[in-house]
Amino acid sequence: MGDLNPRRVALATCAEVADLDPDDRLLLAPLAERGIEAVPAVWDDPTVDWDAFDLVVLRSTWDYAERRERFLEWVRSLHRVLNPAPVIEWSTDKQQYLARLEASGVPVVPTRFVPPGGAFDSPREPFVVKPTVSAGGRSSARFEPREASAARTLLARIHAEGRTAMIQPYLGDAEERALVYIGGVYSHAVRRRVPLPSANARAVFYLEEDITPTKATREERATAEATLACASGELLYGRVDLLGGAVLELELAEPSLYFSCGEGSADRFAAAVAAAASHRRRISPENGRTTNQ
Repeated sequence: MGDLNPRRVALATCAEVADLDPDDRLLLAPLAERGIEAVPAVWDDPTVDWDAFDLVVLRSTWDYAERRERFLEWVRSLHRVLNPAPVIEWSTDKQQYLARLEASGVPVVPTRFVPPGGAFDSPREPFVVKPTVSAGGRSSARFEPREASAARTLLARIHAEGRTAMIQPYLGDAEERALVYIGGVYSHAVRRRVPLPSANARAVFYLEEDITPTKATREERATAEATLACASGELLYGRVDLLGGAVLELELAEPSLYFSCGEGSADRFAAAVAAAASHRRRISPENGRTTNQ
């Protein structure tokens, strides 16, 4: 006999991928097998009744970066959301989390921050400019030292939007290593190549990735786990992107989790969602604390 009271879980997405990213659609069958009615729902759709869900799981909400405050206000309004609101607020600002990681002794890719009105000194080696609040690689580009004028143009655009810019070294074809965790436990890893656009590349919603399954080393896992330990709150999922053994980005809001590259990972994620939904806990929008009901 099936569950007479199935849990309803919203898989929050954005209008550009209203039916979910293909990788996230791999979750639907294993969730259904566990009695979970999983519903793709666009986060800023005013017709969605979020209180009708036992749990909201953030997935492909990839258009939040240009209106982060509105997005955070929505996240805080939810009764039960994973990852929780305090984690989302902290992890969607790269300046905040990179500072905490560095202070905690976690190796991070060297980064300079340029707030609106701040001075820009062009690096002497190839470099990347991007906003501290960003998604999909939008408003990000690589530059040669001789392209300082073009870099200033991008900085000016980022600053005009009220955002702080960040400058990191560009390491050419160096591969990123992305480690995925589910329920705080290592799940799988991929090698990522994300060809950053040059200054004159056309704007896109998100950059295409070249993904290959791999196995994380013991050292990579130690760095990733030290990184995740810096987050305060219950983590349903997390992804740590490493470059040269150092943290390039920490993804706790809406990362691709590459289920197609991790055998059994969609099933593990579905099991973690089902467990979270069954506990009938609610997170206070004010402080993110959980209580059993």
